[in-house]
Amino acid sequence: MSAWREFIGWLQTQPALWLVTTSMALLLAAWLADFVTKRVLLRALTALARLTPTRWDDALFERGVVGRVAHVVPALVIYFGIALLPGIEPDIEAAIGHLAVAYIVFTLAHAITRSLSLLNQMYLAADAERAKHRPIKGYIQLLQLLVWLVTAVLIIAVLINRSPLLLLSGLGAMTAVLLLVFKDTLMGLTASIQLTSQDMLRVGDWIEMPSANADGDVIDIALHTVKVQNWDKSITSIPTHRLISESFRNWRGMSEAGGRRIKRALLLDQRSVRFLRDEERGRLKRFALIEDYLQRKQDEIGRWNDSLRDAALEAVNTRRLTNLGTFRAYVDAYLRHHAGLHKDMTVLVRQLAPTPSGMPLELYCFTQSTDWNVYEATQADIFDHLLAILPEFDLQLFQSPSGGDFKTLLKAGS
Repeated sequence: MSAWREFIGWLQTQPALWLVTTSMALLLAAWLADFVTKRVLLRALTALARLTPTRWDDALFERGVVGRVAHVVPALVIYFGIALLPGIEPDIEAAIGHLAVAYIVFTLAHAITRSLSLLNQMYLAADAERAKHRPIKGYIQLLQLLVWLVTAVLIIAVLINRSPLLLLSGLGAMTAVLLLVFKDTLMGLTASIQLTSQDMLRVGDWIEMPSANADGDVIDIALHTVKVQNWDKSITSIPTHRLISESFRNWRGMSEAGGRRIKRALLLDQRSVRFLRDEERGRLKRFALIEDYLQRKQDEIGRWNDSLRDAALEAVNTRRLTNLGTFRAYVDAYLRHHAGLHKDMTVLVRQLAPTPSGMPLELYCFTQSTDWNVYEATQADIFDHLLAILPEFDLQLFQSPSGGDFKTLLKAGS
């Protein structure tokens, strides 16, 4: 013991060596404080948190929030221990103390922002459906930004040894500059509030925005951007404010309604449209879907023609069934009996204005399923059947001549 005291006494007679030794002792004390805090105290608190029935305290430890706060302990040891070092220059002592305080402020800010991120994750986990309708990620990011702004002001104030209020008063004179710098943030915040409050967009919505080359599902709504995963699996990031200032299509209404629209036309060759002959009417009565229609229409036309009396002797004065009208009635009946179509939504078969590419007979209806695969399969099934049965009504589709058509024509001419 006496030898140790003599060694300490000798060190004290060597100011530089004594300062180095005490500095190393301070660093060792900081390391030990960090070791004890993380390896002993933190582990004990983690085990204790797992015994409680709540989950939020477990998440604080698992996501590193408490671990980040633990970094404050060695910084506090250095802050309070630096004044105990013998012979240290006041300026160096002040500088190290300011750095320690700045590090403490930075560490606490990091812990707070992690806590805010954890709050968003717990919100998503607690009620995924509500989180999809009312996301809070944009507000969380805004709070995190404010935390870092306040942290930057406090750190600068500590490092230059000035009051934070002095810096804040100076920032007031820079309002115009700040508005310019944070223009996108302010616009994003305003847009996020509007999108959320008016329920214009949710995570999982299918949207189309041609101006941004976006067509797919919304996978993330943040303060500055909305991410859309397109159908080719690429990701499009759209500035949030553009969803307010520009138009986009949201297909959520289709999903919620439970039916997806089919709107497609058959282009019929107008030259194949004609009146039905008597034997054709009898043959078409084989179709169960239009048997009642043909009988009802024939009775109606018969009464009309009987009212014409002598004028009915000329066929041009009478009403007659056409193959196109009968086919249209068949298509309407077929759609109304199709198991894959929604019976409570519009079912419509209509003629559009004739075009150089034929007479469009448009089908307008809704499938029972909004699933893309089922929708395409149902649509294909309908048109497969109609294309195959079209010759029964002696109708032809319009199709532009191809090389094979010209080849057949030349062979016929030769």
